Amino acid sequence: MDSPYQGVAVLLVDVARLLRRNFNRRAQALGLTQPQWQALARLSQNQGMNQACLADLLEVQPITLTRLIDRLEAAGWVERRPDPADRRVQRLYLTPKAEPLLDDIRAIAAETREEALHGLSEAERRRMVGSLKTIKGNLVRAEVSRA
Repeated sequence: MDSPYQGVAVLLVDVARLLRRNFNRRAQALGLTQPQWQALARLSQNQGMNQACLADLLEVQPITLTRLIDRLEAAGWVERRPDPADRRVQRLYLTPKAEPLLDDIRAIAAETREEALHGLSEAERRRMVGSLKTIKGNLVRAEVSRA
């Protein structure tokens, strides 16, 4: 007999894909590509991270991220600053010009989230988030133990 949880990974991947598509549709009005808004969103949570860390978070090659940061820097949204401890490393920071754009990204994220969670009570939403955090923690621990 098949487990009722057999398709959980596929379901999670499908939900993530649909959330991204929904968000991307809304974000088109901002003139941002998916990699651009993802980089800005990650940087807003991790000001001062280096390019290698951001590339890892975004699951892209460092050279791909370098070109993306070049474009974000040219638009005036991101700046590179040298790492005081290592001249070879560049730290990434958002500029004040990025703040209104981030406000728009956050508003689109809230609209997307509300559409996705429609029909779920507050208690169901909290349980779901708690369950996803547990799953993520389990998988992070598994990765760390294998490293």
